[in-house]
Amino acid sequence: MKRTLFGIILILCAFVTVSNAQWVFSKQDAEFNIRRGMTCVYNTRFDSATIYFNRVISDYPDHPAGYFMDAMVEWWKIQIQGVSKSDPSAFLYKIDRVTTVCDKLIEKNENDIIGLFFKGGALGFRGRYYASSQSWLKAANDGREALDILVRCSKIAPGNSDIMLGTGIYNYYAASLPEKYPALKTVMVFLPSGDKKLGLLQLESASKNAKFANVEAKVLLQQVYGPQFDDNRTEYNRICTDLYTSYPGNAIFHRKYAYSLTLLGQNDTAQSEWRKVLNGYRTKQFGYDIQAAREALYYIGTINFTNGKIDEALPYLYKCDEACRALNQDDDAFMIKLNITIGKIYDLQGQRELALKQYNKVLSWDDLKGSHDEVKQYIQKPYGK
Repeated sequence: MKRTLFGIILILCAFVTVSNAQWVFSKQDAEFNIRRGMTCVYNTRFDSATIYFNRVISDYPDHPAGYFMDAMVEWWKIQIQGVSKSDPSAFLYKIDRVTTVCDKLIEKNENDIIGLFFKGGALGFRGRYYASSQSWLKAANDGREALDILVRCSKIAPGNSDIMLGTGIYNYYAASLPEKYPALKTVMVFLPSGDKKLGLLQLESASKNAKFANVEAKVLLQQVYGPQFDDNRTEYNRICTDLYTSYPGNAIFHRKYAYSLTLLGQNDTAQSEWRKVLNGYRTKQFGYDIQAAREALYYIGTINFTNGKIDEALPYLYKCDEACRALNQDDDAFMIKLNITIGKIYDLQGQRELALKQYNKVLSWDDLKGSHDEVKQYIQKPYGK
């Protein structure tokens, strides 16, 4: 538990400067290349994005923008592929390259806004990576320095919409995390206090007005409005729809969009999108891995079950079960829920012995959000009776 809470604090610190960089070019060619490159990054067209960013690096070798965005190519590769399956060496090398360029600017002028912005952003992303890979000490060091830089940047350029992403993230999470994890309250006394409502306003403002950080603001709002925090399903769907419509080549955005439809109970549309996700896996589209397939199989199966199509639901749930085992995740949320649903289907089919086998299997696993109490009632009385 202590380790988990420590990790949350580090992630919080590392979050504070996510894409809060503001870069200003007097030349339209640089801004054009960055914008086109960013569109390619979010659509996971990474080779094309690299071409655009390398042009900026070549034309402006002393400016950190091109280097920073080139590092973001590697960041999003890790997000799509997953930390455990990714080689971080390219990302870490490119982040070091950003900080080197920034340090040269800061050495000439300790308040150089460009150098500070990009260094803070680079440290924030690197801290997030270290936290996700459980390199806690490294994450702590980056998070602490990133937080200091954010404070300096806010004083130099208050009200800037790109900076507002960083302040919005901090304000929201500094207030909401202690609510969600009360044990954090004692730790948070060592950090500046947050303001949840202000944080949301700042994130919304950044998503609409930030010149370059607007997409990252939406990515963070997606998390904020999701089930883990505010659980505002209408707003979650709004952000998910916006991101997927804007960047249909991003598998993560696609899956979250499908999930948002599922949460709203729009079963027909949701199932259609989950089938597209499953097809992405079958046709080996980038980002549509076995995790995506497992998720799609689960929701297609459960939607069929909800719609009363129990015979159609079973094959998808069986395949989801296989995917869980292939991932060595045989007692996680998907596995537990799908086995309960399979048990219910067996009960509805009159196959009581098979149903009891499913329920007892769930009892042998960890109790997840009342899963044991749920199956115990079905053991006493068949589901649907």
